[in-house]
Amino acid sequence: MKYDRYRKFRQETHQMLGKAKDATFELMDSVMTTRNASCLAEFSLSPLFKRKWSSTYEALQDSRPNRNKLMARYIEEIPPSEYVLLGIDHTAWGRRGAKTLKDRTYEHQASSNNSVTVGQGYSTIAWLPEATSGSWALPLRNERITSYETPISKACWQLKQISKHIQQKVLVVLDSEYGNGSWVNQTGEIPVSKLMRIRSNCCLWSKPKSYSGKGRPKKHDQKFKVNDSTTWWKAHETVEVDDPKLGLLRINKWNNLHFRASPSHDLSLIQVERLNPKSSGKKYRSLWLVWVGEQFLELQDIWRQYARRFGVDHWYRFAKQRLHWTLPNFSTAKQGERWSDLMPLMTWQLWLAQDLVEEHHLPWQSPQTQLTPGRVAQSLLPLLVEIGSPATSPKLRGKSPGWQLGQKRKKRKTYPIAKKTHSRSKKSTKEPA
Repeated sequence: MKYDRYRKFRQETHQMLGKAKDATFELMDSVMTTRNASCLAEFSLSPLFKRKWSSTYEALQDSRPNRNKLMARYIEEIPPSEYVLLGIDHTAWGRRGAKTLKDRTYEHQASSNNSVTVGQGYSTIAWLPEATSGSWALPLRNERITSYETPISKACWQLKQISKHIQQKVLVVLDSEYGNGSWVNQTGEIPVSKLMRIRSNCCLWSKPKSYSGKGRPKKHDQKFKVNDSTTWWKAHETVEVDDPKLGLLRINKWNNLHFRASPSHDLSLIQVERLNPKSSGKKYRSLWLVWVGEQFLELQDIWRQYARRFGVDHWYRFAKQRLHWTLPNFSTAKQGERWSDLMPLMTWQLWLAQDLVEEHHLPWQSPQTQLTPGRVAQSLLPLLVEIGSPATSPKLRGKSPGWQLGQKRKKRKTYPIAKKTHSRSKKSTKEPA
């Protein structure tokens, strides 16, 4: 049967949701097939949700999705290949007015006039499949960044957990926020290769020459300043690629460089410059990348793998707009984490269903040969009705007694905004003689 793989995946992941797994699974089916909603309880209006509206909140109060088991189950669906491409990024869930929500921090948001908001940050590590459409990204872990963590430390921990379950070579692509010595040092012992973009004002250093025997051994030699061509030396490798969309590209590569903060970890610097853009005659700035770890790709193929990183950004927009990730206003951080654990599971269900659904497009939409996540969700309802749900039928529990007469209500506790600080070494001051 063509539905066996999809049905098996739903049945196995259904058992990994802990308590209230039936209500949680029906809630996910409702979310995937509901285009617009104004609150969490509105998902109970879906014909796929057989319980009452209060079960939408009870599901997230009682469920305990097992992240490790779900992650291992996702990895089983990755097809065998020479290497696995992963992308890491983080985003903000703004909760500016939620004074009773614990552990809120100042978070950066790039798609707003005000670049700083108050809320909670989430780090995501996702598998980027080989596809002509760049809108697919399949998250393996999507977890909250607490006030005592940083995006780099959280991403490092996630990468350690995932690398234990993947047997193939792993290449991780990251944005410029991770292109620094701190990230390289923290992930130095993880057996993966890393491809990061660096900022245009970044400085790198070459390896020092052999030790002369006098004084302390040097850690750095020549300085390579990215935005100063007078500090460059001849590239170790240069290729030119004629891309049908971007035009003629020149790719330069310098070996045996390192960040100042991580002199023991060698890296390769890669410059991608457009010589004659086909879209317009204006001059584009060069793209600067660094590769750390085992190099198993040809130079002309490296920049294409980095371009696939933007699939994570597409998934963030899809999760917030179509999967209604940031719609509910939960009272506790744990409820938000359980709700966030369902986002990867729903995305994987859509990915596995893309070849099973019959495309349904609105009158003003053009048909697609390769369905995007949103188009699969738009066409999913007939498939779910046909294969059924692993959730059991609801059982009546009776009427709740409600709030007892005479019992006083207490005001909920409010929490201050947690501020992340950097520990700096204090300079020693000598007393005057």
